[in-house]
Amino acid sequence: MTQPTASNRSLSLDIFRGMTVCFMIIVNTPGSEQFSYSPLQHARWFGFTPTDLVFPSFLFAVGNAMSFAMKKFQTMPTGAVVGKILRRTLLIFLLGYLMYWFPFFHHGPDGWALNPIAHTRIMGVLQRIALCYGIAALLIYFFSTRTVVVISALFLIGYWIILLVAPVAGADPFSMTGNAGQRLDLWLLGEGHLYHGEGVAFDPEGLLSTLPAVVNVVAGYYTGVFISKHGKTYEGLAKLLLWGAGCLFAAYVLNFYFPLAKKLWTDSFVFITVGLDLVLLSFLTYIIEFRGKTRWTYFFSVFGKNPLSIYLLSELLVVILEITPAKGDQSIREYVNSVGFQVLFPGAFGSLLFALAYMMICWTVGYILDKKKIYIRV
Repeated sequence: MTQPTASNRSLSLDIFRGMTVCFMIIVNTPGSEQFSYSPLQHARWFGFTPTDLVFPSFLFAVGNAMSFAMKKFQTMPTGAVVGKILRRTLLIFLLGYLMYWFPFFHHGPDGWALNPIAHTRIMGVLQRIALCYGIAALLIYFFSTRTVVVISALFLIGYWIILLVAPVAGADPFSMTGNAGQRLDLWLLGEGHLYHGEGVAFDPEGLLSTLPAVVNVVAGYYTGVFISKHGKTYEGLAKLLLWGAGCLFAAYVLNFYFPLAKKLWTDSFVFITVGLDLVLLSFLTYIIEFRGKTRWTYFFSVFGKNPLSIYLLSELLVVILEITPAKGDQSIREYVNSVGFQVLFPGAFGSLLFALAYMMICWTVGYILDKKKIYIRV
């Protein structure tokens, strides 16, 4: 078998990003939360499901993309680089904030009124992506690889220590309402600006747990650098698999002391997600770069070419479907699911088909953008 030749860009990284966006849409938009397969739901607290891998893989993919952007930064003045990183960070953060504030107005007994800013969530998925990108990009630009690795380790160790030493008095330091991260968010952001989907004021994308999430981006960056140099060789592929296996073993050991919890973004969660991402990338690299099996990749490349815009579309469109009445007190989303998918395929399968159909709507928009050569960058 002939050894593959290296090139600067890796199709497997692009497909990895596209797959991540695709599955993020599927798990975020089931036909009904009541009917959903357990692997398509997040772990309630401790534990791990395939759905828990989606968001950290998005961060990992952000790091992959940075490995190519950093090459351009080397030819730019420092001030211009810092300005570009900060502008991108602020813009993505603002987009995330506006997404949670959307549709900005509501109709009440007294007519139309502005949705109160006092009850708008500040942190969230895009906000975490923005902060993780900004922190990781500045670290990588200004410091050596060794220093970045040391700082990343300090983020993980420091986060663990803070949770252990600063819980709510008498509470489990790893519980939802007893951890130091929730205390910080309540104090700094206020209860009205936190996520309430768990029944209490707790934000799974809070400020403190952003520190270990930065490591997912850093890991993605150095993986991208490695793949661009060695990923298309058998030795490079073997090293990727070994690093992945090493991270999975570290997660297994850490789980005894710092249990797996996506909503707390524990250190063991960081290692298991990075490990799985490395194994998945190894598999994609072998199939795409070594075996040359690329005919199936275009579907996911559509998502990968406009990841942020398609994700925003998926989140905003579903809000419109949820607030727009269809029949009686049912929204369009509820009506389509109940009289369509749930009639034909009752239960979890119908809910999954709704999610797949919705994903295909988003894919079609991405396909049109790709055919028109429109690629929206932030």
